[in-house]
Amino acid sequence: MRSKFAGRIKNIEISGIRKAFEALSGDFFNLGLGEPDFDTPEHVKIAAMQALKSGFTSYTSNKGIDELREAISAKLYRDNNLAFSPDEMIVTSGASEALHIAIHSVVERGDEVLIPNPGFVSFAALTELAEGKPIGVPLSDDFSISAEAVKEKITDKTKALIINSPANPTGAVESEENIKALVDIAHDHHVTIISDEVYEQLIYDDLKHISPARFSDDVITVNAVSKTYAMTGFRLGYVAARSEYTEQMLKVHQYVQACASSISQKAALAAIAGPQDCVVDMRSEFKRRRDFAVDALHDMGMKFKIPKGAFYIFPRVSDEHEFVESLKRKRVIVTSGSTFGSRGKNHVRISYATSLANLKHAFDIMKGIVRGD
Repeated sequence: MRSKFAGRIKNIEISGIRKAFEALSGDFFNLGLGEPDFDTPEHVKIAAMQALKSGFTSYTSNKGIDELREAISAKLYRDNNLAFSPDEMIVTSGASEALHIAIHSVVERGDEVLIPNPGFVSFAALTELAEGKPIGVPLSDDFSISAEAVKEKITDKTKALIINSPANPTGAVESEENIKALVDIAHDHHVTIISDEVYEQLIYDDLKHISPARFSDDVITVNAVSKTYAMTGFRLGYVAARSEYTEQMLKVHQYVQACASSISQKAALAAIAGPQDCVVDMRSEFKRRRDFAVDALHDMGMKFKIPKGAFYIFPRVSDEHEFVESLKRKRVIVTSGSTFGSRGKNHVRISYATSLANLKHAFDIMKGIVRGD
């Protein structure tokens, strides 16, 4: 009997991250969700309220309002050394939509997309929705994606390479040398790079964020205000790329979304063009939490690489399912490592995007489980 549903949908699992979150009720220590616990900056909220009061509630241009795209253009030049005109970008409903239109604009049935393994759950799912084939690239011991590993996986069917730095779920930050090597390989094989940079402002230990688009025109840069400004619910992201890419992405965007929220665009304008003290303060607090988590896990004898960015730590455990379930019974939530690919097996992703007080309580419980108390 013919199936009612498309095979590309039936074969995709509900995100393990969201599944765990949606099933919860009552009080718990949530170290599973990648969402800043800070309030959205006041000047951003004021901008959103002013948009509502002034009646700025209609459709906007498909690409997004001019002043926001101009602010993004200035930001990319200032922070990333990238020269994109406002016409070379599209404002989207979060980085999720940005990734969607980027992948769908370049991937056809049977095309291969190289993704980090372990890597963010959306990379593989969105590739499959485009009827492409996700190919996991095993990460190095330090969780970087090496040029050698990419060379081993690349074929004449490879259409795109996804780079995510700082990375979810590992917190790894790619070096400039490594980014250049990956760009060179992609160029030699006529492969488009899709660069997910949503955690770019959350980097520690005096490291620098490097955008692949500095070294190639065949890069689609994806970003958002969600993590940087604690604006996850505003659902506001963007893509920047040369016009040959944005012209094609716009076709997908027009039919799946039409335009991003008008109110969220005004809020994002205030965030990107306004004072950045809030970003500095949040980054400083995340580093303080990172340092606490590192010390606490070392004290438990757990093995892991110290994350250099984002707000995740990815330690190894003997049995991830047992570890996750034991914590859940004690009202502590972490995410199974295999959610992020086969190479994440017997790891867990711990998010330190919660208060230091919550982290202390959660790690005290974790310590008891690790030590068998």
